[in-house]
Amino acid sequence: MMSLQNFLNKKNVVAVVGASTNPKKWGYKVYRALKKNGFKVYPVNPKHDKIEDDKCYLSLESLPKKPDLVITVVPPSVTESVVRECKMLGIKMVWMQPGSESQEAIKFCQENNMRVVYNACFVMDGLKETFGD
Repeated sequence: MMSLQNFLNKKNVVAVVGASTNPKKWGYKVYRALKKNGFKVYPVNPKHDKIEDDKCYLSLESLPKKPDLVITVVPPSVTESVVRECKMLGIKMVWMQPGSESQEAIKFCQENNMRVVYNACFVMDGLKETFGD
């Protein structure tokens, strides 16, 4: 697996697709952990207007700034359309949270010169390893 340092760089603008208002869900936990660790992070979920006090966006395209990294916390079929949107927008890094990855989405990233992480949790495997808690 490639070095996670590129993905964990705090200069990255990050979008969490599938961000949630439910504190029990990973979409919420990942979003909160990024914010707490000082990342510039946008929540993306068409079901919510706000997450905590932050504006929640309908899609990657609707973000005020193009993210460097997209983290997916959505069903695999949704991840497959998210990676196509990433390619269209020129986003080169995708982190698929466990349960959101599909072979098709992973293959799409690899074939389109996008860096992809899967079978790893951004919070447990990424942030904890790098920043402790």
